[in-house]
Amino acid sequence: MNVERSLRLIAGIFVIASVALGYWVHPAWFLFTVFVGLNLFQSGITNWCLMMDVLRRLGVKDA
Repeated sequence: MNVERSLRLIAGIFVIASVALGYWVHPAWFLFTVFVGLNLFQSGITNWCLMMDVLRRLGVKDA
């Protein structure tokens, strides 16, 4: 698995988990969904993502 696929997988898990937590635990968890969305938006504009740097340092290969 490469960095790009790993990033999409992690972002999807974070969104699903935060929506579930917001629905069943406390509505404040929806702010985490907003945080993930803002990070994806920022990454699309600046072409830099902290999670991609972390994944590369963990040894996940680029495409």
